[in-house]
Amino acid sequence: MGTGSSQFAESDWDESGSPSTRPRFEDIPENCIALVLTRLDPTEICKLARLNQAFRGASSADFIWETKLPLNYGYIVDQLGDEKVGDLGKKDLYARLCQPNPFDGGTKEIWLDKSTGGVCLSISSKALRITGIDDRRYWNHIPTEESRFKNVAYLHQIWWFEVVGEMEFQFPVGTYSLFFRLHLGRPNKRMGRRVCNLDQIHGWNVKPVQFQLTTSDGQHAVSRCVLDNPGMWVNYHAGDFVVGQPNEPTKIKFSLSQIDCTHTKVMDGLDGELAGMPSLWDIRAPGSISK
Repeated sequence: MGTGSSQFAESDWDESGSPSTRPRFEDIPENCIALVLTRLDPTEICKLARLNQAFRGASSADFIWETKLPLNYGYIVDQLGDEKVGDLGKKDLYARLCQPNPFDGGTKEIWLDKSTGGVCLSISSKALRITGIDDRRYWNHIPTEESRFKNVAYLHQIWWFEVVGEMEFQFPVGTYSLFFRLHLGRPNKRMGRRVCNLDQIHGWNVKPVQFQLTTSDGQHAVSRCVLDNPGMWVNYHAGDFVVGQPNEPTKIKFSLSQIDCTHTKVMDGLDGELAGMPSLWDIRAPGSISK
């Protein structure tokens, strides 16, 4: 009988020439495999699921993915307003929540970090209060593929500048960081390449922009910096806040301002996305910076 059609591999025979009865890797009970998988992160679970049928079956157990979902996943599902999402198995639910999920009329998105299950949020510029936003001499909204909302607030020229946002959400316990995503200069495509005209940007290097963050439980953060890196999207850190009560909503108010009437400010483009996510150093709900 040729080796290509043999029922047993060479390692499956003992020294006497009889089939070996030693336990093999694939003989591990599926429930034991599942217990091991609960101690791994989601990406490691998915990699091991490719090993064999036993690992593939164990990796789909609901109790494994229940531990990877944030404790408030029921609240998150309710925000989406899609009853079908709540009927998914826990593995499929985790996969669905790792995708950007719009809510609140499409002005906000929520998703989970694939590796950690950390909760991330993004808010469209249309959900923010922007000084002079209804006056087309100063602002208008323009479509772009460079925003997850496919639209950004575009600034022509203004003397003083303020953007304010508010949000109430039931965050899982952890430390969160809040960022404004800004761009100096309007990008375009020319001959299939991204180009950005920086000649019309001025007024931002005179005084620093101020970022503020306050929460309903009294936390407060202030930071200042000069807007730089024209031609690039930059996540500007506004501050951090800590959530200690998992079943209570936290209300946050955040702002970006430069009150200086001595110089006009021309930006050419502002994407008012806000990104809130658990900090990398927080072991209870670690996350990562996203777009």
